[in-house]
Amino acid sequence: MLAYLTRKLCEAVLLLTVVSVLVFGLLRLAPGSIESTLLAGKPATPETIAAIHAQYHLDDPIWAQYWQWVTHAVRLDFGNSLVDGTPISTIVTDRIPVSAGLAILALSITLVVGVPLGLLAGRRQGTAADSSLSAGAIVLLSAPVYALATLLLYVFGIQLGWFPVFGAGDGFVDQLWHLVLPAMTLSAVQIAVVFRQARAAAIDVERADYLTFARARGLGRMRIELGYRLRNALLPVITVSALLLASSLAGVVFVEQIFSLPGLGSLLVTSIETKDLTVVQALALFSALLVFGFNLIVDVLYAVIDPRIVVGERS
Repeated sequence: MLAYLTRKLCEAVLLLTVVSVLVFGLLRLAPGSIESTLLAGKPATPETIAAIHAQYHLDDPIWAQYWQWVTHAVRLDFGNSLVDGTPISTIVTDRIPVSAGLAILALSITLVVGVPLGLLAGRRQGTAADSSLSAGAIVLLSAPVYALATLLLYVFGIQLGWFPVFGAGDGFVDQLWHLVLPAMTLSAVQIAVVFRQARAAAIDVERADYLTFARARGLGRMRIELGYRLRNALLPVITVSALLLASSLAGVVFVEQIFSLPGLGSLLVTSIETKDLTVVQALALFSALLVFGFNLIVDVLYAVIDPRIVVGERS
């Protein structure tokens, strides 16, 4: 197990290094520059430009600039915003709770709704219930996030007035209530994905030989359901759930913009609009770190739930 986890961790570090190089290089090639953002239309004197170059080491070789940036990033020091000079770590820390709460609440709704419905459809394959649930999943998969967000906002926020329509709220309960409608929007597509994974897994488990042998051995119903059927059916669900949590970063951008939530998604959009390259770099690297972190968690959970994976790696 230790060797398996060590290899996975080394792979994650290597991939994260490659991503950091791409993030740094591509953003340096993007339109705009640090000088133009800092000057913001002000007169550019030679002294001012020289001071900017000295502060941000722009005259150093590109590899030296990257090395300085990545060594500071490892210490969670991403520098200051080019727009207002606020430390980027402070900006990100202030906005993480909103985005994290939104993603976690959306995933919770996804698992509570998607897994039971998927297992139910798999157990009743070919019935009217299975066909209806599968059709509903296709509809959710086909719905664009921004269109669904607008629809839910109009119906449940404006017409019915059940939920707040914008902002993050004050206090834990109020903030949680403000996140319900955005989380429902973000979880819609995720529910469809988890439903299909759970349904397919339930069908495969139902046909598995070990389930027949367990029944033949006279094992109790609860042991068969929990120890054999549910445990094996949840393996692909765990994988896709962690990946959905990572990929929800893209959906967060649309949802936070529509519901005016002060999270990382809206921060990314604002930073791109104002050409705040240092903030964009930090958010891109942070997003990559989250993706690799979630993948590593999936590998650990997979190895714990199904030790055969570790044995297969050794062979």
